[in-house]
Amino acid sequence: MAGQDTPTSFAEAALSAPPPDNDPLVERYLEHVRVEKRLAQRTVELYALDLAKLQANCRQADVALTAVQNLHMRRWVAQMHGGGRSGRGIALILSGWRGFYTWLGREGLVASNPVQDLRAPKAAKPLPKALSVDEAVQLAAFQGADGEDPALQARDQCITELLYGCGLRIGELTGLDVVASSQARGWIDLQAAEAHVLGKGAKRRSVPVGGKALVALQTWLAARSVWARDNAALFISQRGTRLTPQHIRVRLKQRSLQAGLATPVHPHMLRHSFASHVLQSSGDLRAVQELLGHANITTTQVYTRLDFQHLAKVYDAAHPRATVAGLKPAAKNKT
Repeated sequence: MAGQDTPTSFAEAALSAPPPDNDPLVERYLEHVRVEKRLAQRTVELYALDLAKLQANCRQADVALTAVQNLHMRRWVAQMHGGGRSGRGIALILSGWRGFYTWLGREGLVASNPVQDLRAPKAAKPLPKALSVDEAVQLAAFQGADGEDPALQARDQCITELLYGCGLRIGELTGLDVVASSQARGWIDLQAAEAHVLGKGAKRRSVPVGGKALVALQTWLAARSVWARDNAALFISQRGTRLTPQHIRVRLKQRSLQAGLATPVHPHMLRHSFASHVLQSSGDLRAVQELLGHANITTTQVYTRLDFQHLAKVYDAAHPRATVAGLKPAAKNKT
């Protein structure tokens, strides 16, 4: 019945339907890739679909296939992108067109390849995943599973508090020692409430440690003596060895699920949450850059997009004119 075809059935119908009235050059090229290059039938069919689109564009622009210029190609790419086609989809189409014009060049039918230096639009870089404030507090406040070793509970809670409360990278966390020394990559000064860490590019920085994290740290230090075996590391396993990043990833994922969060949490998600929540409260991008240890503020600016998402959600939930009955709010993550 009309109107009930799925995207898959449309594609299948296009592949099984008789080919359109192709330009003789297109027919020759398809025969070339089928016979001389011996491409799979499915690949040839996809090439035919891409070239049918090219011919449709040429007819609309009233330009011959052999007269297409780079400016035509750029316009068509922009039209596909504006129509919602993905960067990957456009790249595949351009690959088919590029091969066609390369062949035309070898045949001496075009002077240059109009697709040669053309690239598909890059896919939008996904936003880093961050917890909501409520989710982050729920995870940080989780005391541990019933029956779990109290020292293990204290250690994992301290790890969570430092990752979320200080925005540390996983390598910075595992590099922390109990006391400061010339060999230590990092340590925490309890009196000054500061974490001193060695970040990317061997750059040192100091980060404030909040009250909740300090309490968790003191609890862990008291429990740590049960496991300590002359290891300088702040975070150790029950065998007395320094924790590895992988060990912390596994423990944090398990802890987040036990705490009732719907999404498994990884260490960098807590760093993203730290940055997003500080920016939401302060609006001070430079301060967030310093806290995260970013060399370039453009790296930090991604969190302004996260902040906008937060503000948009608040607006949609609170403003009486934000929505219309029966209509969903516009997506806010493409700004």
